[in-house]
Amino acid sequence: MARPPDLGRRAATLAMATDYVLAQGLAGLSLRPLAAALDTSTRMLLYDFSSKEGLVSAILSEARQRLGHQLAGYVAEANVSPADMLPALWSWMTSAENSAYLRLFFEVHVDALTRPEVYTDGGRPLVGDWLNFLRATLRLDPATATLIVATMRGLLLDRMLTHDEARTDLALARFADLLHRDTGEDG
Repeated sequence: MARPPDLGRRAATLAMATDYVLAQGLAGLSLRPLAAALDTSTRMLLYDFSSKEGLVSAILSEARQRLGHQLAGYVAEANVSPADMLPALWSWMTSAENSAYLRLFFEVHVDALTRPEVYTDGGRPLVGDWLNFLRATLRLDPATATLIVATMRGLLLDRMLTHDEARTDLALARFADLLHRDTGEDG
């Protein structure tokens, strides 16, 4: 009977691998350079994660969890009204601390379109996390939450590609105002 993976070592390896991917991205990720950077071997990576795809899936899950914990902490600290939540979220999302996460998640969005066989879930968790957060935090219906996620994702991609912070900040402010007027609510 094979010995089960050491969960403590696996967790430490996953944390370091996630840091590596946040810094380097997923494009061209190869196990040998990753293993060397983590001071381990490809054999141990495969032992702990079964396959490269298993490792990538675990890394994405870890990155989503980290960002989710950071977001929960931010929202608790910010203590903003529902009407101010969208601009507050935009400010948080566009902060330098979150840029590596955004780059990674956009990379996955594009990769899932071009290589759907790698992402059996179609990248749904990346969208689902935000939909669930907005629905729970602002008590939004699914269509409104989807509109917000899609609009913010588009503006974030625009901002990352053009580096036009002023224009995308104004566009988000306009969207928040239109949404507030349309719903007649504080959200």
